[in-house]
Amino acid sequence: MQPLTHDDIRQFVPSVDCLDGKTVLVTGAGDGIGRVAALTYARYGATVLLLGRTSSKLEYVYDEIESLGGKQPAMLPMNLEGATYADMQKLERLIDKEVGQLDGILHNAGMLGQLTPLEMYDIDTFDQVMKVNFTATFMLTQALLPLLKDANHGSIVFTSSTVGTHPRAFWGAYALSKQAVEGMSDIFTQETQNTTNLRFNCINPSGTRTNMRAHAYPGENPMSLKTPDDIMAGYVCLMSDASIGIRGQVVDLQPKD
Repeated sequence: MQPLTHDDIRQFVPSVDCLDGKTVLVTGAGDGIGRVAALTYARYGATVLLLGRTSSKLEYVYDEIESLGGKQPAMLPMNLEGATYADMQKLERLIDKEVGQLDGILHNAGMLGQLTPLEMYDIDTFDQVMKVNFTATFMLTQALLPLLKDANHGSIVFTSSTVGTHPRAFWGAYALSKQAVEGMSDIFTQETQNTTNLRFNCINPSGTRTNMRAHAYPGENPMSLKTPDDIMAGYVCLMSDASIGIRGQVVDLQPKD
C-alpha cells in the first residue's frame, strides 16, 4: 500500500467511525482550532480529553460534545505557562487511572506574543511564548509517553506555522518556538521509529479564521480565510489509523500554489 501524500492528508474523507475506540487529548481545546478539533474527533467516535486554562470554555465544549451524542469527554484544566513537569506526571497518572488509555495528542495550545524586532523583544514575554508553545509541549509529551507507547498506534500531532518552517522578521519568539517544535517532532521520530509504533507529525494550519490570526493581522478581512471546520480533514487523518506509517512530516494544510 502506497503511503499517503500530503494531498491525500488534506483531502482525507473519514469514515464515520474512524476514531472509534480511541482516546485523544486536545490542548487549547476551549476555542478556535482546538475546540473544533475536539468536536470533530468526538463526532468520529473518539473519547476526547479537553485540556485548557479556562474551565468555563472547556465546560462549553464538553456540553457541545454531549449534545452531538459523542462519548463522554473529560475536562483537564491546566495553565501550560505555569504547569510543572510534576503536574504533567500527575495528569498521566490521572488519565491512566480514570480512562486507562491514550491513543493520541493534538498539541494545539499556543501563544502569539509580540510582533516586534528581536532586538526589542520583551524578555518576559519571550519566556512565556517559549514555555507555552515549546517547553510545555515537550514536557507534556514526555510525561504522557508511557500511555502513548501502550497504544496500538499512538499519534502525536504538533502545531507548527509557516513562520516555523520559514522564519520571518518580527515574528520573534512565536517563529522560534515553532521552529523548535518542528525540530522536536523530527528528533522524536528518529529516536522512536525503530522501537515503537508511535508517530510524530506537525500540522501547519496556515491562515485560519481564529482570534490569534486576528491579533496577528488586524487589518485582514477574516471572511477571506478558511474556518477551522474547513481544514479538519488533515487533523482527523493524522489522528486516525489511515496515517499509520506517516512519521516526521510537516503537513501544510493550505499550501500556496
